[in-house]
Amino acid sequence: MMSNGMSQKLKKWRATYAASITALACLYSVVVSWGDNWFFTVILALGVFICGTVGFIDIKRALNKNI
Repeated sequence: MMSNGMSQKLKKWRATYAASITALACLYSVVVSWGDNWFFTVILALGVFICGTVGFIDIKRALNKNI
């Protein structure tokens, strides 16, 4: 079992970086599936844009909060 302190750190890390990790996964999927199925490529590209924007805002908020 994880200690309570470690659990809190993991929750903070997930809150800060989860959207960025999802955006990177979508970007990887876009690159791999480029040209195979344009519908899914467009959907995943939108995911990169939306999750990347949310991730950027989350990281910016976390950095400003620590300063």
